[in-house]
Amino acid sequence: MRTSFLDNKWMRAAVPALLIHACIGSVYCWSLLKGDIATEVGCSVKEIEFAFSLAIFFLGMSAAFGGRFVEKNVTAASVVSCLCFSTGLLLTVFSIYSKSVLGIMLSYGCLMGIGLGIGYLSPVKTLMLWFKEHKGLATGIAISGFGLSKVIFSPYIEWCTAKYDISTTLVSMSVISIFSMLTAAWLIKKPADWVEPKVKWKLKDYWQVHKNGTFLKIWFVFYINITCGLALIAFEKNIAQTVGIAAVMIGLLSSLTAFFNTAGRFGYSTVSDYTENKQTIYKILLSSSVLVMLLGFAFGSSVAIVVVMLCVINAGYGGGFSTLPTLLQSKFGMEKISTIHGLALSAWAWAGLSGNQLSNLIINQWQKPYEYLYVVLAVLYLIALALTFAIPKNKEAIDYEEEQQEFSKLDPSFIE
Repeated sequence: MRTSFLDNKWMRAAVPALLIHACIGSVYCWSLLKGDIATEVGCSVKEIEFAFSLAIFFLGMSAAFGGRFVEKNVTAASVVSCLCFSTGLLLTVFSIYSKSVLGIMLSYGCLMGIGLGIGYLSPVKTLMLWFKEHKGLATGIAISGFGLSKVIFSPYIEWCTAKYDISTTLVSMSVISIFSMLTAAWLIKKPADWVEPKVKWKLKDYWQVHKNGTFLKIWFVFYINITCGLALIAFEKNIAQTVGIAAVMIGLLSSLTAFFNTAGRFGYSTVSDYTENKQTIYKILLSSSVLVMLLGFAFGSSVAIVVVMLCVINAGYGGGFSTLPTLLQSKFGMEKISTIHGLALSAWAWAGLSGNQLSNLIINQWQKPYEYLYVVLAVLYLIALALTFAIPKNKEAIDYEEEQQEFSKLDPSFIE
């Protein structure tokens, strides 16, 4: 009875995915943590701000090079993610007591970032294997958890920090993550009839992926969408203040945009199940992004337009993440999706370094109004939109050594 209860797509894939992503997605609560961390360390927020950029960079790079590890053993990968992520939080507390800015960079930035990348990647392929007919829904389940995490943890962080202190908040977040992520590692399992191909990857195999024209187009589309999204999301509070939104309403606006971020992750990926060409979803979300950027440029002083603009961009930002695995799978197949998805997530690493810096350059250093930023983002979104039309509709093969021999060993029911 116990076996039948556990061995289904919900308990072996959906629940573990939500448990992992709902924990690691708390990285987006950095804005609620950084002020108190800086106060305890005795430095300015500016001195520790780069810790968040490092976390996103190491997220992308660990995903890029951890794909093969995830494919070999998803349980071990989930445990490693838990250890890196929770230990990173605990060492951040140690760094606070030690008054060490470098320690925060290494713990919250590097170590926790590695946990983020491995954890982000771990459940995706497993979900797509269990939800064979609804892969978009599957990835939407996992990646919506990453967006939903901010909604869950934000009020908890504010309550716990106010009642106790920032160290207690970080320790409790670590304990919650340990319990949730280890439970996920115990539950997560690929379908019994899936045979994992045993392909030995070398450095030149990674180069083969990056030489592929289709992969490069998808990588740049993904990179631009994240860069533009972060450029706007990083200055969301400032934009709201500029158009006269009251401080008490800014908190509600943050919750609203977080909701659209989550809804975009789930909604766009679910719709992708009913589209023949998966890049169609990117055409839709990029077109809508261009439109609201132009509306922001023309009517930037309107509260209603700014709210709509922020909600649409957040939805497209989240949707870009959740539809990426199905887009890659539709072009390169299921066998190596974790590895290829991980390599594509390296775009997130570089976008994490460039997104908020783009806004900072235009708004703070050049002292230009936000309308200039909207125009620049509209142009970038147009470039990404043009690239989506250049992505071929057919599936492509990447020339790996021994691919044909290993491919023949796969369970035919999973060959698409």
